[in-house]
Amino acid sequence: MKLVQLLEGIGLASGAIEKEVTGVTSDSRQVREGFVYVAISGGRYDGRNFMDDAAARGAICCVGEGVTSGRRKDGLPVVAVPDARLAVALLAARYHGSPSSSLRMVGTTGTNGKTTVSYLVRDILKAAGLTPGLIGTVAYEFGERTIPASRTTPEAPELQGLLAKMVRAGCQSAVMEVSSHALDQKRVAGIDFDVAVFTNLTGDHLDYHQDMERYFQAKSQLFRELGGGAKSAFALVNLDDPFGRRLAGQSTLEAKVITYGTTIKADVRAESMTLDARGSRIQLATPWGGGELVTPLMGRFNVSNSLAAIAVAGAMGLDLDVARAALSHASGAPGRLEEVATDRGFQVFIDYAHTDDALSNVLLTLREIARGRLIVVFGCGGDRDRSKRPLMGRVAEVGADLAIATSDNPRTEDPAAILAEVLAGVQHKESVRIVVDRREAIRQAIGLAREGDIVLIAGKGHEHFQEIGSRTVAFDDRQVAQEALQQGSLCRE
Repeated sequence: MKLVQLLEGIGLASGAIEKEVTGVTSDSRQVREGFVYVAISGGRYDGRNFMDDAAARGAICCVGEGVTSGRRKDGLPVVAVPDARLAVALLAARYHGSPSSSLRMVGTTGTNGKTTVSYLVRDILKAAGLTPGLIGTVAYEFGERTIPASRTTPEAPELQGLLAKMVRAGCQSAVMEVSSHALDQKRVAGIDFDVAVFTNLTGDHLDYHQDMERYFQAKSQLFRELGGGAKSAFALVNLDDPFGRRLAGQSTLEAKVITYGTTIKADVRAESMTLDARGSRIQLATPWGGGELVTPLMGRFNVSNSLAAIAVAGAMGLDLDVARAALSHASGAPGRLEEVATDRGFQVFIDYAHTDDALSNVLLTLREIARGRLIVVFGCGGDRDRSKRPLMGRVAEVGADLAIATSDNPRTEDPAAILAEVLAGVQHKESVRIVVDRREAIRQAIGLAREGDIVLIAGKGHEHFQEIGSRTVAFDDRQVAQEALQQGSLCRE
């Protein structure tokens, strides 16, 4: 693609317009010969300060806000745009041939549930013969390849590159998690979604968004833009969630709104349900027909996730029987209420719950099936939303028989200081143990477990690492739990 073609409608570069473009990036370190570098300002770094670096690495054009269009002293063309984040997303989409137009695109957003919903939808699409790609918190999948995720929703150049790889790999559909950060930073601009799902909104990321209203507005951006492209689009909204009800009631949405939930007012609903340790049995009512859905996924929150997946299938015109069959043997997402095998007479579960709402939901689910005590290991991440720390402490105190507060990903914060903030929400301090070392906390929890008990290790789920200071060290809750189970624990009541 020539530079003049890439920049059409976005800006006009003086000189070098016939040069061949070999890539688009907003990271000067990734620039190679023939790249267009988009300088983003307003974050931790000002990308305009790295134009010299981009030029030295072979950039054929720089794009940015607050710059003067023309040519630098070294002859490098510079294009001024009003919004660099929007520009890099649109340029990346154009460079890769607008891959979302060749895929049936499903986006999931919300505080909790988006990963599980994405995996359930992926399973349905696969069963329906619409070979899916996947982009989310756990991994990126395209064709036969699976690679660990660098973040929930990548930066626009990487994101568009992944979608292009899906098209080349023969994918017919794609499911992706859309984070609030990605929406606020316009990473998904240039993606034409067929379906978008809103799961729920509870307290999280307030270190970034500052308050729930800004958080809601960021999430809503996906739906405000839905249906504005070439596709007829559907907005699927959880009517059990207060923010979902607010979103569903907005008259400015161009997409067709389909609601789901347990309320009688929902379009896709559970008319009745039976929940136990074997999973869920749901009597469905939908605009496309009813029937029974039996799934091995436990808990009311997974009923909601399953309803969302069924709603996606219906909105996409897929056979409801195929969707139900796919969910009947779905395993959900890695690290989401994932059981660790043991023959010790008690159960051990790993879960990604790292908000007070998610932790409460998982504890309530496990409480219903526990024959003995419920023991939880949990923590809160450093350099992130501090407001949820005391809330997490209170939820653990109320929801478990024994709670052990430990380090999650402390990052640059003092782990002891984080735990002190967690403990501030606990009314009876003696009911929550403080064990700073996460490995030791897991060992103690498993060492305390007896016949019929359940141990929940919450916070990290699928993650294979722990962020301590500036280091990222290998750490897998599942592996640590398995080691503790095999070796036994020295801890005794």
